[in-house]
Amino acid sequence: MSGQFYAMLSRMKYIQRWALMRNTYPENISEHSEEVAMLAHALAVIGNKRLGKQLDASKAALIGIFHDSQEIITGDMPTPIKYYNDDTRTAFKNVEEEASNLLLSMLPEDIRAEYLPLFFEAEGDGYLWKLVKAADRLSALIKCMEEEKAGNREFAGARAGVYARLTEMQLPEVEIFIQEFLPAYELTLDDLKVRDE
Repeated sequence: MSGQFYAMLSRMKYIQRWALMRNTYPENISEHSEEVAMLAHALAVIGNKRLGKQLDASKAALIGIFHDSQEIITGDMPTPIKYYNDDTRTAFKNVEEEASNLLLSMLPEDIRAEYLPLFFEAEGDGYLWKLVKAADRLSALIKCMEEEKAGNREFAGARAGVYARLTEMQLPEVEIFIQEFLPAYELTLDDLKVRDE
C-alpha cells in the first residue's frame, strides 16, 4: 500500500461538507482545509506579533492542511451526530485515529515520520493544535456568514452554535481575529475593492 498517500489525499475534493444543510455553494474538505491552514497561520502570526508568543506559524498551517484528511475514509460526519454524546464522540475519535493511521501507512517508512506530527499531536504542540481547532471553527463560522449573506437562513442556528463554541475556547488570538478581521467577511466584493477604478 506504500506510495498511495498523495493519490488518496487528492480525493479530499470529493468529500462534501455540511451534508445535512442546504447550501447555496457546496464546500469540500479540500477547500475547507486550505482555509483552515490560512486561518491557523494567521492566528499563530497574531500570537507572535500581538501577544509576544513564539509559535511555529508554518507548522500550524501544515496541521491545518491535514486536519480533516481522515474524512477521505470516514466522510464528513455532521457535528450534531459526531458530538451527540460522550460515547459517539469517543467512538468517532477512535475511527478518525484508525483512518489517520491507514493514511499514514500509505507512505514509505522513511517519509512517514515527517507526517506523523501533522496527523497526531506531538509533545509541545498542544497550543498549535488548539489554534488549528479554532481555525476550523472560524472557517465554519465564515461559511455560515457567507450562506446567510447569500440569503440562506439554513445556517443561522449553526452560526450561533459555532460562534459560541469558538468564543468558549477563550483564545486571545481568536478574539483579536474576530474583532479586527471577521467583520470584513460581511462585505461585498465592491466594498472590498483595494482602489477605485
